[in-house]
Formats: sequence, structure tokens, C-alpha cells
Amino acid sequence: MNVYLIQHGEAEPKSLDPARPLTEPGRQAMERVAATAARLDLEVVQIQHSGKTRAEQTATILGQALSPPGGVVAVSGLAPKDDVRPVAGALAEASHPMMLVGHLPFLSRLAGLLVTGDPDRAVVQFQNAAIVCLARQEGRWLVAWILTPQMASA
Repeated sequence: MNVYLIQHGEAEPKSLDPARPLTEPGRQAMERVAATAARLDLEVVQIQHSGKTRAEQTATILGQALSPPGGVVAVSGLAPKDDVRPVAGALAEASHPMMLVGHLPFLSRLAGLLVTGDPDRAVVQFQNAAIVCLARQEGRWLVAWILTPQMASA
């Protein structure tokens, strides 16, 4: 089973817009990544996001490209400083590929907990609009691949 972790696309600074929507370059980068993911036939059952504007916009772009049967939904527990253990526990029980769109440090801590058992141990350097695929094999999570905006074709 795979889980796809995405740090939202580049967002406006809080000083410019407190809602922090995606910048135009952030939107374009996310659209490239989403289109590449669709060409690769990446399948997910549902795309979950934190509910923050930048994560919702990122998830919507991915949802338009991937058309997950469970849709695009806001869920609690994916905010930047939320405890990663409840999400890790839910993923341990999941049987279908999921996509989570969120923020740092949450995503880094979740990946660290899943791969090493330690949320304080970084296992991947996240970047805006990149997809990090973690694969669960024989009860263990591994970093399977990463798709960055620079790798994505237009």
C-alpha cells in the first residue's frame, strides 16, 4: 500500500495575505506535478488536506488530475504542529492508497515516524508541490520515490 505525502504548493507570505493562497508559480508547479502523476496512472482512493487555503488549493489541483473515487476532503489532524501518531495509526490500518496534503513540520515528522519509528528523525527533504511516495511492504514503510516540480513535465 502506498501513501503519498505532499507539502502544499508555494504560498503567498502571511504578510501579503493572511489566508496564504498559492502563488501563481506555486499553482503552475502543482499543475505540472499533478499532470505528471496522472500520466503515471497514480491511483489514490481519497485526497485529504488540512483545510488551510494553500493545502486545499493544492489538493483540488491534484483531485482534478487524479479523480479519486473518495474525492478531496478536509480532515483534522494535518495542521503543521499536530501530533503525527493518530495519522500514522490510521495509515497502518489503511488498505487503499491515500494522498495527504499538508505542511511542515507535520509531513516530515510523519515520514520520520513511519519509516524509522522516530518522528524527530528526518528521512526526506520535503519541498513545495513535490509528491513523496511511501510504500508499506511487509509491515515496514519505505521511501519509494519522489516527484518534484523540476522533474515534472509540462
